[in-house]
Amino acid sequence: MSRKQFVESQGATCKNWNWSWSFLNESKRFVIFGVWDEFTDGQIFSESWNTNAKGRKSKGYNQSREHIRLIEEEGYRLMTFPMQPHEESWQDGEIPKIKDFTPELTDRNLTKNGPSWYATNVDNAAPLPEELDTPEKYPEGARRAVTINAYERSSKARAACVAHHGYLCAVCGFDFAFVYGKLGRDFIHVHHIKPIREIGKRYRVDPKKDLLPICPNCHAMIHRNKSPLTVTELRKQLERQQ
Repeated sequence: MSRKQFVESQGATCKNWNWSWSFLNESKRFVIFGVWDEFTDGQIFSESWNTNAKGRKSKGYNQSREHIRLIEEEGYRLMTFPMQPHEESWQDGEIPKIKDFTPELTDRNLTKNGPSWYATNVDNAAPLPEELDTPEKYPEGARRAVTINAYERSSKARAACVAHHGYLCAVCGFDFAFVYGKLGRDFIHVHHIKPIREIGKRYRVDPKKDLLPICPNCHAMIHRNKSPLTVTELRKQLERQQ
């Protein structure tokens, strides 16, 4: 099955199959984006994609920007499918060629950070964002649109982190399961030791070294100031208060 056949089997279409990277099912009100499974950030659109690395206008830009608007303002659902690139086609500033894709759609949320939009997980296990800006106003009915200062977190990386470190807060040792019983079982935030916004797209996260389980309170305190505290710094601050 080709990508075109898969998208059409979902009742979606586009203006041109050669240069489109997003697809619309108008009758069922959802948009489809392909997402590189190479990365954890799930970036699907950026204002910087208006032109390519050679300075030429991107033919698919206006169509995809309109699809983003439909999700944010008209309440359209966002769906994605994983794509695998040809490794040898990765070049700085160039969009790689598609080697293969997985013909499976996943319901996602739309998250905006600066000039970029991300497809984020729709499940209770997904960690909350590291930072929340002043809440924005959303059009009525746009239940799927979430516009916050956040980046996509890989569910696989999260699972590997808690499998290695456990579910106790790395700062204060809080145990949700002990305090809340069944309700708190398997719940914890996952903190990126190096803020993900400072990591290049091609950086591969090591769940054992780059991630730590942190309770929501400690996570909020780490990011209380413009420059985040380290886990060690917050732990020392907590010890001074005891």
